[in-house]
Amino acid sequence: MGSFKSAEIVSTKEGRQYHIGLKPGELAPYVLLCGDPARVRKVADHFDQASDPIVHREYVTVTGKYKGFPLSVMATGMGPDNTEIALVEMNQIVKNPTFLRIGTCGGLQKGMELGDLVISSGAVRLENTSTYFVHEGYPAVAHHEVVLALLEAVQKKGFRYHVGLTATAPGFYGAQSRDVPGFPPRNKELPQQLERMNVINFEMETSTLLILSQLVGVRAGTVCTMLANRHLNQFIDEENLKKAEATCIETGLEAMAILHQMDRKKGNQKYWLPSMGIK
Repeated sequence: MGSFKSAEIVSTKEGRQYHIGLKPGELAPYVLLCGDPARVRKVADHFDQASDPIVHREYVTVTGKYKGFPLSVMATGMGPDNTEIALVEMNQIVKNPTFLRIGTCGGLQKGMELGDLVISSGAVRLENTSTYFVHEGYPAVAHHEVVLALLEAVQKKGFRYHVGLTATAPGFYGAQSRDVPGFPPRNKELPQQLERMNVINFEMETSTLLILSQLVGVRAGTVCTMLANRHLNQFIDEENLKKAEATCIETGLEAMAILHQMDRKKGNQKYWLPSMGIK
C-alpha cells in the first residue's frame, strides 16, 4: 500500500476556514478568546464599532475596533481540542496575530478569593492535544509582552490578581478530580499535588493556546477570573459571577490596548522595552 500524504488545511477558494468559518479580512491581528459564546457579545458591547457575529459550528466571532485599533473576539467553546482548531485556522488568515484568552478557572492556592483574576505565566500540560505537535517536555510559556500588558492593566484597574502557573486539564470533572456520584476520579489527590507544586489554578485551554502560539511564533497569554475555590469547595453565585466576568473582560480589553501601544512604540524593533514607554 502507498503511504498517506499530508492534506492541506480545508478551506474554500476564498480562504474561508472549515471550522471557524472566517476568511482573510474577517479577523483582526489582535484577538480575544473565550469559551462561552455569550461572552462574545459582552466583549463586543465595548467596541467602538463591530461587525455582525460570524457563527459557524460552536465558533462565534465579532470583529471591530476598540480605542481606534482593530480587535476581534472569538468564542471557541470549551477544551484544548476546540482551541487547537481555532489556533490553527486563525493563523491561516491573519499575519502575526496576538491572542489573549479571557476565561474562567478554579483556584488551587490558599488565600485566593472568588472573583480574583489569575494571570498565567505558563501552564502545566495535563492535556495531550499539544503533544501531537511537540515533545511532552516542551514548555508552555506565556509571551512576556502579554504578561506585562496584563499586569499593567490590572494595576491600572485596581483589580485583585495573582500571577503564576496554570494547570490545563482536558476536561472538567475527572480531569480536575471532581468526585461526582457515579464518576469517581482516578486521581483524587491531583489538586493537592498541584498546590504543592505552586500551581495556582485549573482551567481547560491555556497550555494548548501557548504551545501552538510558540510553535508558530506569535504572542499569546491568558487571564482568568476565579469562579471556584477548590480548597473550600465553593462556587461563585450568579450576581458575583457577572461582576467577575466583567472584570476579566475589562482587563483583557485594556491589556490589548496596551499591547497595541507597545507595538506602536517599538516600531521596527522586535521587542518592546520599558524605556520605550506605552503612552
